[in-house]
Amino acid sequence: MKAMILAAGLGSRLRPLTYKRPKALMPIANRPILAWNIDYLKIQGATDIIINAHHHHEQVVNYVRENPLSGVKIETKVELEILGTGGGIKNVEDFFSPEPFVVMNADILTNIDLKTALHDHRSRGAFVTLLLHKFERYNQLLVDKNLNIIDIGKTASPGRLAFTGIHIMNQELLSFLPAGEFSDIIDCYRKLIRDGKPINAYVCQNHYWRDAGSLTDYTEANMDFARTPFLIGSGCRIHSSVRLYDWAIIGDGCRIEEDASIRRSVLWEKVEIKKGVHITDSVVTSGTTVARHLAKEIST
Repeated sequence: MKAMILAAGLGSRLRPLTYKRPKALMPIANRPILAWNIDYLKIQGATDIIINAHHHHEQVVNYVRENPLSGVKIETKVELEILGTGGGIKNVEDFFSPEPFVVMNADILTNIDLKTALHDHRSRGAFVTLLLHKFERYNQLLVDKNLNIIDIGKTASPGRLAFTGIHIMNQELLSFLPAGEFSDIIDCYRKLIRDGKPINAYVCQNHYWRDAGSLTDYTEANMDFARTPFLIGSGCRIHSSVRLYDWAIIGDGCRIEEDASIRRSVLWEKVEIKKGVHITDSVVTSGTTVARHLAKEIST
């Protein structure tokens, strides 16, 4: 199976964290989101993965080059001008083969069973299937009794389902996307629905799913993935008087001095917390030194 991870976005919902790092490389439990998604796709049967990149694209390219994964061929496609979700997919048209392929957003974390969804896609003879579920905040898609998507709203409404950010596509879909220009894949779907072209739905159940693309959701995803209340990276120096409360993730190479405390917060790598500083409900980015007089400035 071939797959694409959409990672070219500006990460505007994650600002200011994305000013210096693309959202695909935001750490979740001390691993980039991209690493979690590559692992997920491999487990689900992907053998070839392409990742588009624009915002801080050199960081994505370097990460892929420096972190090869056995059994999966991974490549990147840089967009010097951002092309949107539709334009980004069209821009890598030559990567895909006649077999159905998967496209997923870079800012989601999930364990959805893709193999079963692919089987459903093939058995129905679909040319595109969107994986949906119940998630009240994003319930924007209306589905008929035959599991065809008949409307994609702008806001959530009762009686609808939410898009998980995972698509299963056939090459036929690519002919509906304009080449070399910005386009939104959801706008393409809306047009296809208006023209009577069926967009199929696969409804997922009993799975984990998290949109990590906003500051609140990013923090909660870290809490989910920590697996234990306190996750401490390698090479850290933490004074014995330091107190950790509720949950905390400490990145590699951090230094936390005496009488400091960390509560419900994420520290990226090589953060230094000075004596007596208390960090609560915050994300502290790489290489930051937090002294007492700066502590109030980092709360998210």
